[in-house]
Amino acid sequence: MKLNWLSEFLANIFNASAITEAATRPFIGLRQQLTPSSIYCRIKSTSAEALEHILIACAVYFLVCLGLYKLTFWLSASATTSSTDAVADARSNNNNNTNSSSSNDGGDTVSSGLRNALQCGLRSVHLPKAAIMGRVLMVIAHPDDECMFFGPLIYTLTQRDGCQVYVLCLSNGNYEHKGQVRRDELYRACKRLGICESNIILVNATNLPDDPNVEWRSDAVASFILHTVESLDIQAIFTFDRDGVSSHPNHCAVYYAAASLCLANLLPKACKFYTLDSINLVRKYLSIFDLLCTCFMSSHWCILSWKDASVVRSAMMEHQSQMKWFRWLYIYTSRYMFINSMREINLSDIELEMQIHDN
Repeated sequence: MKLNWLSEFLANIFNASAITEAATRPFIGLRQQLTPSSIYCRIKSTSAEALEHILIACAVYFLVCLGLYKLTFWLSASATTSSTDAVADARSNNNNNTNSSSSNDGGDTVSSGLRNALQCGLRSVHLPKAAIMGRVLMVIAHPDDECMFFGPLIYTLTQRDGCQVYVLCLSNGNYEHKGQVRRDELYRACKRLGICESNIILVNATNLPDDPNVEWRSDAVASFILHTVESLDIQAIFTFDRDGVSSHPNHCAVYYAAASLCLANLLPKACKFYTLDSINLVRKYLSIFDLLCTCFMSSHWCILSWKDASVVRSAMMEHQSQMKWFRWLYIYTSRYMFINSMREINLSDIELEMQIHDN
């Protein structure tokens, strides 16, 4: 009888049901959490929270881009006015008493230093110096390429003093049997952008038709480009990159033809070779909100204000034969109507891209 308590204690310890219940109790709660209804509620709550964070991040990004866009043109405007007022300020400072002006010199120095620092970081135009870009050639594949893709660059260059811009269009746009119409549209659009008719070279060759299903031979395109560069003493060439912006085969053929000239060392040594950056579909239709990505990811760029971009839009509207409904959407949402970003191509870049193309 004295050992009954010990046997009862041992029985309680080794009770299998109690042990099983204690071991399975955590899994019962986990099983309740893994029911379809509980999983749906959890996914719904986390998705709503993630979507809210994404919307907040997008709103902040758009506000930052708008602020930088306004600040960029405010700085460029202040830079032009400060250069014109520099002589007048110097004369007025010489006439003023040094004692009365010494209290304002510190604040003026700080504000001018801050403005200069911002101007170095935020510029609407970041292109090579005008001294090495006096005669520029735009090599395009079709009429309307000059507005749809190169509009900001062409308008920026035509506003420079002493810069002559030439356009070499390698087809007359006769894909829909509208060659004569598109020729006249090209002349009117270029006039809007500041290019005179004598600076337009329009090629009408049977081996270079406006047709995405016809492959342009690189040697045929290269011969036209080389002849134009040598005859006009061109200092810089701008054309598509290997992706052709819109992946049009004719655009890509123009790049490979120009690249073959550079690879064969046939271009004059003083002639630089630049390509227009192709970007993904999301950035392509961000309009001015691609400003931040452009400034961080590109080496050369030009950005138009809304007023200047209206000139590019009006030039594009001269191509009435091409103004389908999606083109109207394009001219108001595409970043190529506001922003152009370019990069200089050297021999090592071409060799690498040619290897990629061959593979």
